Amino acid sequence: MTDAGKPKPKSNPIVRACVDYAGAAAFLVGFLVTRNVLAASWWLVAGSGIALLVGFVVEKRVAFIPLLAGGAALFFGTLTLVFHDDRFVKMKPTALNLAFAVALLGGYMMGKSPVKLLMGEALALSEAGWRRLTLRYGLFFLALAILNEAVWRTQPDALWVWFKFPGLAVLTLLFSFSQIPAILKDAKAQEAAARALETQAD
Repeated sequence: MTDAGKPKPKSNPIVRACVDYAGAAAFLVGFLVTRNVLAASWWLVAGSGIALLVGFVVEKRVAFIPLLAGGAALFFGTLTLVFHDDRFVKMKPTALNLAFAVALLGGYMMGKSPVKLLMGEALALSEAGWRRLTLRYGLFFLALAILNEAVWRTQPDALWVWFKFPGLAVLTLLFSFSQIPAILKDAKAQEAAARALETQAD
């Protein structure tokens, strides 16, 4: 079998969870220990760096989204430490979610479905279904960016830290679950269309 015909190796769920959440979890633990966002940024940088390293060593690769998120954590965490200004790390979720929103909404306006590139192997949707999902996730990430700005600028550090993690992860999970009915509806519509074509062929 050629390399092109080989199935892609499946990600280890434990390693994937480590890459996805180790940096954020380390930041939370660091804040609980130090009660200082600036000091906790050391934990964020260390946790993110170790998580990415583990992903590369164990799986020889890191998926694009975790790599982008981990890179953003290292970048904004380092800026926070270099300039001794915790506003950088507080704006990291804003910048990351805004980047996702721009990519998705920009793709949508160009007639593309960027979400399909990320989730195409997991879901079987029609092109219209992918476009709807792209628009909804784009607007969701835009809302997260705005919400993060509102929280860190108006609330105590302790509340913002909990909002950052696990708050943002929980909100994303809940939003994803909320899309299941639309996904199932699209799948049923495709099945009905396929049956109609079979009937016409008979």
